[in-house]
Amino acid sequence: MPIRCEIVSQDRMVFQGDVDIVVVPGVDGEMGILPNHAPLLSTLKFGILKVRSAGEEQFFAVSGGVVEVQPNIITILADAAENVEEIDVTRAEEARKRAEEYLEAGPPPDTDAYLAMEAALRRSNLRLEAARRFRRGKLTHPYERGEGEGL
Repeated sequence: MPIRCEIVSQDRMVFQGDVDIVVVPGVDGEMGILPNHAPLLSTLKFGILKVRSAGEEQFFAVSGGVVEVQPNIITILADAAENVEEIDVTRAEEARKRAEEYLEAGPPPDTDAYLAMEAALRRSNLRLEAARRFRRGKLTHPYERGEGEGL
């Protein structure tokens, strides 16, 4: 008996379907959610969310948010979420470099901008690590072949 799972980011529905288990990166550790789970509401940290259905696994990079669990549905409202297979590694690498350069210049007077760049750096690092670890098939970017800088 599967459980319904919906992963929603701020701009789109990232995933929806019936699954056997969802493993989410909660702030207090990873949580495995099975059908008929007790109701739960928790915050998410930056990390990898795993969905398994019929023996197939899918991985998603999530950047914070909340998860609501009901006995028959799991709803993930992520600050940002992306299927690992859809990550544009070149774009993530460029974003990481921009954020690193901005942060190396020193703390700007606008603290909000500095914190936003720190978050962008964390998000880029997560996306790159997720693509490196969980993407199926042959990877073509130098970073993915182990020829670029490591994290």
